[in-house]
Amino acid sequence: MSDRTAAVSRETAETDIDLTLAIDGDGDSEADTGVGFLDHMLTSFAKHGLFDLTVRCDGDTHIDDHHTVEDVGIALGEAFAEALGDKRGIRRYADRRVPLDEAVAGVVVDVSGRPYFDFSGGFSQAAVGELTSDMARHFAYSLAMNAGLTLHAEVETGVNAHHEVEALFKALARALDDATRLDERRSDTPSTKGDL
Repeated sequence: MSDRTAAVSRETAETDIDLTLAIDGDGDSEADTGVGFLDHMLTSFAKHGLFDLTVRCDGDTHIDDHHTVEDVGIALGEAFAEALGDKRGIRRYADRRVPLDEAVAGVVVDVSGRPYFDFSGGFSQAAVGELTSDMARHFAYSLAMNAGLTLHAEVETGVNAHHEVEALFKALARALDDATRLDERRSDTPSTKGDL
């Protein structure tokens, strides 16, 4: 198996990010973004997707959480795109629903090379700790646009935004783990075009 890893650095006037990703990992992670609940979600994402992930972000959190969450999503998307390369041998598609107590979230993904994002549902409270709840949606959008994913996400039900956001991150992790997994029956790129 090829080494499906990536290291991404991103520096703007709003954030300074260093991120590493190993798709075929053990779920080990270190996250230090300055947004505590985002760190918790990145840890959960790595654990449930079996990705090894390190994220360090120095962002303008004195303003709010937007730039940090958005730019971490961008960097993670770039890392997935780099680590997957020509996507040879991957399963490509996945569909996962994940419950967390009363909340249920679902993700359908195509590692297509054609970025598209659709979201339905919402969050029961405006924020979870320092994370604005809607930034979970925006994180998934930023990831999809920069990894080249067709991604449909939904928060189906819930009354607790902590549970809703966490179910979404776990569904995203499980779907990406499934879609990026190598299929031993396939040695080509899974497209009739021959390219993704």
